[in-house]
Amino acid sequence: MSGFSSEERAAPFTLEYRVFLSKNEKGQYISPFHDVPIYADKDVFHMVVEVPRWSNAKMEIATKDPLNPIKQDVKKGKLRYVANLFPYKGYIWNYGAIPQVVEICDEETPTDRNRYTTWEDPGHSDKHTGCCGDNDPIDVCEIGSKVCARGEIIRVKVLGILAMIDEGETDWKVIAINVDDPDAANYNDISDVERLKPGYLEATVDWFRRYKVPDGKPENEFAFNAEFKGKEFAVDIIKNTHDYWKALVTKKTDGKGISCMNTTVSESPFKCDPDAAKAIVDALPPPCESACSLPTDVDKWFHHQKN
Repeated sequence: MSGFSSEERAAPFTLEYRVFLSKNEKGQYISPFHDVPIYADKDVFHMVVEVPRWSNAKMEIATKDPLNPIKQDVKKGKLRYVANLFPYKGYIWNYGAIPQVVEICDEETPTDRNRYTTWEDPGHSDKHTGCCGDNDPIDVCEIGSKVCARGEIIRVKVLGILAMIDEGETDWKVIAINVDDPDAANYNDISDVERLKPGYLEATVDWFRRYKVPDGKPENEFAFNAEFKGKEFAVDIIKNTHDYWKALVTKKTDGKGISCMNTTVSESPFKCDPDAAKAIVDALPPPCESACSLPTDVDKWFHHQKN
């Protein structure tokens, strides 16, 4: 999208790798979390692409780093990759986040959140439990035909949402389509995905249910019996989490380690000047000009019997 550009630092698939965002003709560095507006237009949201479709490196906005660059997730000192869980090759959508929203875990958040974070235990269909958020931006699965680039800012139309329960926390997954997709006009709600892309939503649930199994973890669970909620519900969730972000960036709530450094949010006490932002980027290694290869085992298939 015009107006935003990305800049890599260090070599991809290394611990030092980062992708920073900048805007305007001066190349002012910004936070993809705090400085990219949530809305691109009426009923259209911005999306920060973290992981291009079919790729495996688990990239994400670094919520605790200054300026929140995109970096590869690390666990126990090792870079994380999602397995090719047969029949899926890496991520099956362009994966990323909506900026200026955050799923918080706070006992004093609005009480109406509980009606959204209630899920039904498959073993006890008559009982429900409330789950708090995971302190991250809301994830987006973009289902259009184009394979986007890491760090790209696109405009999306929200179609629906899935509530995954990840280790006791609610982890919303928004389903959306790039407004510049040739077929975008045909998609206006989650029912259109079911009708025009048969099997895609079922595959999405299956992917999220089992993607951690290769790492030795149990299958994930879902709220609402793994049923997708429609556009209106999804937009309501996004608006609520935008309110949480406003409280976070204006220091009206505890960020629990989240870096709120930004360069454009005028009412934020965390706003910094462009020179301070540039110094953060300049302190990192320059972009890698040579080709960088993935570990060979990333291409392996993982076969797992569904429960």
